[in-house]
Amino acid sequence: MEMYFEQLTKELLEKNNTLSYAQARTWVELLWEDFESTQAKAGRTYKGKEMTEMVVRQLITHYGDKLHEFIATNPKYSHLLNKDDYIKH
Repeated sequence: MEMYFEQLTKELLEKNNTLSYAQARTWVELLWEDFESTQAKAGRTYKGKEMTEMVVRQLITHYGDKLHEFIATNPKYSHLLNKDDYIKH
């Protein structure tokens, strides 16, 4: 898992220089867990880490440069992502 998380975090940081490493890593883990739990709740067959990696990579490709804007509109995750010690200035 670490290998997947690390690579996806690097890709997110390349796409969005507003995020710190810790924020990008948190986003990757949240997106990963959200996809897998949604699939499980829907009763779908687990298709492996490679499928989850592909979906998270697609999300990063399409939305990575705007993820920092999501914090302001969704208080559910703000406590995880909006800490002064994580924000780049």
